[in-house]
Amino acid sequence: MANRLRTGIDVLDRKLDGGIPAGSIVALSASPASQAELFLYELTATRGTLWLSLDRTAEAVQYSIENTPANTGDPTVRHISGEAPLDNAGKLVSALPETSNLILDPVDVLEAQEPHSRYRAFMNDLQNHIFNTGSLAILHSLDGHEVPPLRDTTEHFADVVFQLDTGVTGDEIVNKLSIPKFRGGRAPGDVIKLNLVEEVSIDTSRDIA
Repeated sequence: MANRLRTGIDVLDRKLDGGIPAGSIVALSASPASQAELFLYELTATRGTLWLSLDRTAEAVQYSIENTPANTGDPTVRHISGEAPLDNAGKLVSALPETSNLILDPVDVLEAQEPHSRYRAFMNDLQNHIFNTGSLAILHSLDGHEVPPLRDTTEHFADVVFQLDTGVTGDEIVNKLSIPKFRGGRAPGDVIKLNLVEEVSIDTSRDIA
């Protein structure tokens, strides 16, 4: 069995036989209006983390991490700006040390770059570096009103796909996590109902049809 890296979320690690295989790329697909960032915050507590922010400033991300009630680490946060985000992100990714976390938040900015062949080249380089260093990359993929044309490419490269569906049922917000793709072994066949308030935890309430 491949060496597993914990996600920092006990419910997931149990479902995944201890975590995600080292050297994997994970696509976390979720609505921009969801609490999906809690997954990223808790991941930072597991090991050294490089957080590359493609939208928000480094200061804004750092403030959010410092003020969340969730258990977090002390990630290195960098804001990728300018007209060449693929090049700038690639330089930082190439320096990622052994057994680290890499968070791209959100990957949508890179998926939108032209020509499309440059994004595919970036993903190939990313895949090689993550594998060679035994690290874990999380690509925060916003599943909102406008999805970039290369989202299929992202999910094809990804070894694991987390799909977080957030909806309103009656008077409650319902979060359901499915894992439709898992190259490192057996994908869980069930959907996990989660509480995403202050941390990621299982929602044990019963579903009433």
